[in-house]
Amino acid sequence: MATRPSQPHFSMFREFSVADLMTLGNAACGTTAIFLCLQYLAEDQRGWLWVAFALLPSAFILDALDGWVARKLRRGSRLGADLDSLADIVSFGIAPVVLAYTLGARGGWDVAALVIFVCCGISRLARFNVTADELADQVSGKVKYFEGTPIPTSLLLVGVLAAAFYQDAVHADLWGGRLQLGPFRWHPITGLYLLNGLTMISATLRIPKP
Repeated sequence: MATRPSQPHFSMFREFSVADLMTLGNAACGTTAIFLCLQYLAEDQRGWLWVAFALLPSAFILDALDGWVARKLRRGSRLGADLDSLADIVSFGIAPVVLAYTLGARGGWDVAALVIFVCCGISRLARFNVTADELADQVSGKVKYFEGTPIPTSLLLVGVLAAAFYQDAVHADLWGGRLQLGPFRWHPITGLYLLNGLTMISATLRIPKP
């Protein structure tokens, strides 16, 4: 059986392109936003959460730039595509639901909606990865449209939460109020996450890709 030639430790880092490093910056923004949510819960300092809100648009900028840089430098790769999907699920999947939970969406139905949203985001990214070649234009090799809404559309939800936080509409005062449905509580605002998740996994909704 053929064995793979030994490589120096940490050789992978030397293989990263500029675009890959920007993708990792995207993931770093999302991860730091999650940590800042925990810091806010521990210290109740509003400044931590405002930084968390600001980091997610920063992640989006890096997410938009990494593909552009990869095309300009002609350094696109399967590794870069997979890195992009993994970074996106952190910054635009997990971080937005942590923000919602931090602001008080902690009822049983809230958690169910947020979990479904994350699962839809993961499913949507996985589908894109396995169908990208099939959807790509035969001449340019570029995918012309998204099947379902892209996961960075969750930034719209983040914007809604930021506006609610600015007005101090948190916990029981979250926009839409709080309902008791059977054994669990539900903040209707998490219905927006559920709706966004369902549009991401739509097989008929096609969004032109810039």
